[in-house]
Amino acid sequence: MFQHIEPYAGDPILTLNEAFGRDPRTDKINLSIGIYFDDEGKLPVMAAVRAAEAQQLQAAGVRPYQPMEGAANYRQAVQHLLFGAEHEAVKSGRIATLQTIGGSGGLKVGADFLKRWFPDSAVWVSDPTWDNHRAMFEGAGFKVGTYPYYDAATGGLDFEAMLAAIEQLPARSIVLLHACCHNPSGVDLTHAQWARLIPVIARRGLIPYVDIAYQGFGDGIEEDAWAIRALAADRTAGTPISFFVASSFSKSFSLYGERCGALSVVCPDAAQAELALGQLRATIRRNYSSPPTHGGQLVARVLQTPALRAQWAAELDAMRVRIAALRQRLHSGLGERLRAAGDTRNIDYFITQRGMFSYTGLSATQVDRLREEHAVYLVRSGRMCAAGLNPNNVDAVAAALATVMLKD
Repeated sequence: MFQHIEPYAGDPILTLNEAFGRDPRTDKINLSIGIYFDDEGKLPVMAAVRAAEAQQLQAAGVRPYQPMEGAANYRQAVQHLLFGAEHEAVKSGRIATLQTIGGSGGLKVGADFLKRWFPDSAVWVSDPTWDNHRAMFEGAGFKVGTYPYYDAATGGLDFEAMLAAIEQLPARSIVLLHACCHNPSGVDLTHAQWARLIPVIARRGLIPYVDIAYQGFGDGIEEDAWAIRALAADRTAGTPISFFVASSFSKSFSLYGERCGALSVVCPDAAQAELALGQLRATIRRNYSSPPTHGGQLVARVLQTPALRAQWAAELDAMRVRIAALRQRLHSGLGERLRAAGDTRNIDYFITQRGMFSYTGLSATQVDRLREEHAVYLVRSGRMCAAGLNPNNVDAVAAALATVMLKD
């Protein structure tokens, strides 16, 4: 019956991670999948989350279905974290927030909703972007195009080309943006660049769809939400911008398998937010019906218990600082090896790019050599997960990168 079905080639990142697991070499290093590992190369269990879970288990009881939109305390915690408890958009009730199955679930629910109510729109994503962005929006039935973003010559942002492309998009085009810690490049807009981009979005009548999966890993928890809050506050067109925000707690709480995410839709007023919430609930009902309980309640407990929130924030800050220090160490070690060989290329992008990822500038062939000859795994685009570095492997990574770079 199913012989006509085409074989699935596999997800390029998850398949690579599976290949890493099968690799028998004891010195192998995984810098492919977007996961934060500690100094021992293990997933950390955050102390604040452990404490919240202990409290939650003591109060364990019945487990009924949750509402389609998720738990009210979780949804409130998400809004306060993203927008701030005192933001006008929160206090006026013009944000519809859902608890979703991971940030991916938020993206997909929003995509299905948009296809139902804005069927003639097209989606535009940065070049490059996370591979699954294109797949999810195409899976919802959208035509997906790209706008300029990464500048390979500098390892930075080609902002003027990006802005010029977005200025030409038709009204109600859906523009996917990364709030911070761009995946896969690690290159972010500055506040000044956001301040130039947001009025263009407003004047053109575009629909921003903001993905924030790494809040706290860029400049800090509050700082990384700057663009979202600026979008919600803008009045360039006379009325508020309507936009979508998909968020995730996988990385910031180290709760990958609990699939804790959210979708927030910022509307012009509370009445429209209620309309959006109703149809988003219907979208969820047609999909997975309602979200699970456990992980979301861990997140809500941490965010709404002052002592636990402070503990969590300190732990997340330490993770961010640690990644930056390892980036610096990689930059120094690689730079020394390149200079010793007479190579003076600029590799400062390793320390100016932010968050969990960096674009190394390696070609697919170089990435293959890195894996085959040195047991260092990167995505074939050249993306490196800096959160996979640790004091025990960073020097080996620097040596392997230098060897591969110097061969060309």
